[in-house]
Amino acid sequence: MTTGISKPERRPDGAALVIAAVLAGLAVIIFWQTSQMRLPPIQQRVGPQLFPYVVATGLSLLAIGTVISAMRGSFPERSKDNYAPIFWIVGGLIGQILLLSTAGFSIGTGVLFACTARAFGRGPLWQTFGIGAVFSFAVWFIFAKGLQLSLPAGVLERLLTTGTPF
Repeated sequence: MTTGISKPERRPDGAALVIAAVLAGLAVIIFWQTSQMRLPPIQQRVGPQLFPYVVATGLSLLAIGTVISAMRGSFPERSKDNYAPIFWIVGGLIGQILLLSTAGFSIGTGVLFACTARAFGRGPLWQTFGIGAVFSFAVWFIFAKGLQLSLPAGVLERLLTTGTPF
């Protein structure tokens, strides 16, 4: 006997299926590229191929789990995107990329820090830029002077380490 009430049809989560496909694609690429590595016989047991295979296996398992969850419809409903913070962060990243070679690491990363802080609703830009530039200079100093690693030096780095901005 039927009551005439139909159950709502559950549809797979399309966004989750796209994510699963990307995860599976990455796993396939890692498996394929790792299999192309040529190693000396002494390194063939446990060598540089092991970890990429572990990562690819993990990505494959995540892809399978994501497909199962997508088919069950067990992902929570997503909220609407707020694009303004995304634009602030992407703009800060573009600013950093453009400023790294000319203004240096501290100023470029200070811009990224300020834009990201603005995206999260924090402080005025001038204040967060200053905080970001100070922390970025500390990171630059540790890497460039302490570890002897190369990060782009700009006006601020040259001014504070040599006393002259040029």
